[in-house]
Amino acid sequence: MAITKTNFINFTRCPRYAGLEEIKKEKLEADISLDKYKEEEKLEQLKELADGMLEINEETGEETDLVDKIDRQLEAMMDYYKIVEKEAGRISETTFGGKSIYAEKTKDQECFDFSMHGIRYMCYVDIYNESEDHIHIIEVKATTSKKYMEMVGNHPKGEKYSIWERINNINYLKGELEGYNIETEMPLKKYEQKKATLFDRFRLGRYVYDLAIQRYFIEHEYKSTHTEEKLKHFHYYLGVLNAEYIFDGTYEDGKPIYKKDENENELITFFDMTKVTEEYQECIDRDREKLERYLHDLDVSSYPLGEYCGNKSKGGCKYFNPICGKKIPSKNSSLNYINNAAGFVREDGTRIKGLELINEGYLRMLDIPETWITKRKHELQRECLEFDKVYVDKEKIAMGLKQIEYPIYHLDFETMPCPVPRYKGEWPYIQSPFEFSLHIEREPGVCDKEKDNIVFLAKTHADEREEMIKAMLQHMDPDKGTLFAQNVPFEKGRIKELAKMFPQYREPLMKLYERGFDLLWLVNTNKKMYEELGFDEERAATFNFYDKRLSGSFSIKKTLPVFSDLRYDNLVVKNGTEAIVEYANYEKMSKEEYALKYQALIIYCQQDTWAMVEIVKALRELVKDMSKNDEKVVMFT
Repeated sequence: MAITKTNFINFTRCPRYAGLEEIKKEKLEADISLDKYKEEEKLEQLKELADGMLEINEETGEETDLVDKIDRQLEAMMDYYKIVEKEAGRISETTFGGKSIYAEKTKDQECFDFSMHGIRYMCYVDIYNESEDHIHIIEVKATTSKKYMEMVGNHPKGEKYSIWERINNINYLKGELEGYNIETEMPLKKYEQKKATLFDRFRLGRYVYDLAIQRYFIEHEYKSTHTEEKLKHFHYYLGVLNAEYIFDGTYEDGKPIYKKDENENELITFFDMTKVTEEYQECIDRDREKLERYLHDLDVSSYPLGEYCGNKSKGGCKYFNPICGKKIPSKNSSLNYINNAAGFVREDGTRIKGLELINEGYLRMLDIPETWITKRKHELQRECLEFDKVYVDKEKIAMGLKQIEYPIYHLDFETMPCPVPRYKGEWPYIQSPFEFSLHIEREPGVCDKEKDNIVFLAKTHADEREEMIKAMLQHMDPDKGTLFAQNVPFEKGRIKELAKMFPQYREPLMKLYERGFDLLWLVNTNKKMYEELGFDEERAATFNFYDKRLSGSFSIKKTLPVFSDLRYDNLVVKNGTEAIVEYANYEKMSKEEYALKYQALIIYCQQDTWAMVEIVKALRELVKDMSKNDEKVVMFT
């Protein structure tokens, strides 16, 4: 086999990867077909799609992962990735001029390769654009421009500015633009710090690193054929989805036509990484030397865990969970202390965090020395685990329940995080609702699983959003009651987006938006709310309930088994990933399969809202006997 770009990225993670792959040296000079190369790249494309399937909590800034795992089911999303590739190819010709060879023309796709020290290196490029004087190499990624445009800096108390400037749909680093005075916007040191994040191959810079490998392969092919003079005409770009693009609703034969929006935004925008990838080349050469050494040694011995493992990342190493990270306990590990990204401070004043804990043998929660535990919530977690106790702050839960106005509208959306916008007013990776379940609890405990449940589920991939809004407003009174959800900012975010796209319904939808209340405020906490209710700062910041079965998480999949016998493993559709896939596959189903899966989607979404009803009921029971003489904060076995 040849060393492809994906091989290069993975084999240089750590010394162990190549050995685990059991590479045969005699195959390293072999050819690899385009079909085989594409098959290899397919998983990487799925990872890119999964990267986009994240929801940003509008109030806390935290990310909620809407995809449980990457597997063959996500291939249902590949049709949308193909649209991204196609549109990138089309827009590259509009932006750069000339002619482009790209994914649709696979038989003509440009391939570059060279051999060194008995190893063949090769890559195909997503888009090869050639104009009269320039050659543009474009790597297409199904991510958005947002993460790059949010690379911002400012002077103290000054306005924030991006380090990028967009000119004719190409984004340039401002420091590379002739005559641009960066110091009017931010200190030069701040600009350089932000730019430096592009060189972190395991975080923001990972797509740039990918492109830099392609450049390395291309340049070495030309050098090996003594035609390097041509390289001065090459320029290198990332092509990504434009986060500012708004689809205007133009269709042809039922398919969206992605012309420029009213603000002259294209669906795809390009980032000039020519100079950045040039600065990367020494790093890539060092990594090639490591790769050759790893291939020669094929060492499978243990290696310290680190950021290169990509733990909990879509771009993570495939061997982390089954092999290298297998020693990490699945429950109550040292990584499960709540909100503990900063880790612990040791007796000598040094800090230890994350996978460093695992490397030094602190595998379990109870392995952490008690002297390192300084936060009240961590003390409680430890005590619940060590002594098999449950912690309940009855007073806080009771006070939280009193803030809820009836009826309670237990609401849950299922959404399609599509890379390309499908309907008018949408943008890339918008969480577009296709289903909701609503359980209406009119008085405390008064809610029937079937009679008080309303489910709306789109029947096709046509735009049924207005029908969804009408169904919501038919059953939810905007002037009374409580919009209730697990992680309510997600539901509120969808309602706010619908209000923006359907202004005729804005007033009632925004009234619902303002009535949001989160189940997590009862089980975990809401510091601001509980401080306003008179609790001191530490207690307000401490969770209201903890059981060792939660293992540091308040996700509904962890809390539900603690409070209820409801199960998901007996359902046809068991999680949000499967819901997305079944909806995405509507048009590929037989009539019989469609009927089965449609009903399964209804049952799954209904379960999500009924789970909230059950948990609130259990919390109400937990505190209902509290009297003035009762303990307000309880630890019990």
